[in-house]
Amino acid sequence: MSEHLVVPQISGAQVPAHLVESTSRYVESGLRGAANTIRAYAGDWKRFTSWCTVHELESLPAPVEALAGFLTELADAGKKVATIQRHGAAIAKAHELAGLDSPTADKKIKVLLKGIAREKKTRIKQAAAFSLDNFKRTIRNIDVSTPTGLRNRALLLLGFTGAFRRSELEALNIEDLAFDAEGLVVSLTRSKTNQLGQAEEKAIFYSPDPQLCPIRSLQAWLRVLDRNEGCVFVSLRKNQQLTARRMTTKYINLITQQYLGSGYTAHSLRASFVTVSKLNGADDSKVMNQTKHKTSAMIRRYTRLDNVRQHNSAKELGL
Repeated sequence: MSEHLVVPQISGAQVPAHLVESTSRYVESGLRGAANTIRAYAGDWKRFTSWCTVHELESLPAPVEALAGFLTELADAGKKVATIQRHGAAIAKAHELAGLDSPTADKKIKVLLKGIAREKKTRIKQAAAFSLDNFKRTIRNIDVSTPTGLRNRALLLLGFTGAFRRSELEALNIEDLAFDAEGLVVSLTRSKTNQLGQAEEKAIFYSPDPQLCPIRSLQAWLRVLDRNEGCVFVSLRKNQQLTARRMTTKYINLITQQYLGSGYTAHSLRASFVTVSKLNGADDSKVMNQTKHKTSAMIRRYTRLDNVRQHNSAKELGL
C-alpha cells in the first residue's frame, strides 16, 4: 500500500531461494488496491500509527482496545460513518499485508461500529443523480468559445455517456481512443475493478444533437489539444494556455460541481448513467456492459430513484 505498510515475508524454506524476491513482489501486488484507495488507506494508516504512538500503544499488531479507542475518538470528533469504516478497512489491510490477524475481525469492534452507525443515524452518503433534462440544459449553456469550455463539455459528456469513474477520466490517454463511423471505443488498461490490466472497453455513440454529442465534443477538444498521444484532459492556465499537466480527480470533481451544483460530485456522472438507463428501460446486462460492474446488486445500489413516482409498477396496473 505504501512505504508505511509491511508486506508479508516469504520464507526461503518454502520457496526456492532464487524465487523469494519475485514471490514477495507478486504477493504485495496481489494485496494492493486501486491507486486512489491506496492513497486514502495510507493516510488513514498514518493517522492510526500516530495516534498509537501518542497513547503508547502498538499499531502492528494492534490490540482490540487500541482500535476501539481510535474509532471512538473519530466518532466523537464528528467523522462520518463512511470515514470511520474506511479507517477500519485501512487498518485491516495493513495487518493483511503484514500477515497478521486484524483486530477489525473481533466481535467487539463489529458491535462498536454498529453502535456508532446507529447513534449517528447516518447512511453512507451516495453521489446524487441528476435528471437528463437538467444535464442537457447544463451542457447547452456551456460557453464553448474558449478551450476551457470545450474541454469541460467534453469531460462531462464523456463522463456521463461512458459511466466513467473520475480516476478513469484522469488516466485517459489519446492512445486509448478509437474513432470510426459507428462512434468511439475507449480502451481502459486499468480501473478500480480491473486491477490486472485486462482489456476493457466502453462504447460511446453519436448523438443527433451536435451540442450534446460526446464524440463531436471530444473531437473538438482534441483539435485544440493538437497532439496524437498523452493525456486527454489537461489543466489550463488562466490565459487559456494549455499545459501538459494531467487533470486530477479533485479538479474533475470541482468542474462537475461548477456546472451541476454543489450537491453533485464527479461520481454523479456514473450514478446518473445507471439511473437514466434504468428509467429508459435498459436491463442490467446492458448497463453492466458500460459500467463494468460485476453484479446486478451493484446496479441496484447505483440506481438513484428518490422520486416515488419513478420506475413504479403502480402506473402499470391497468386500472
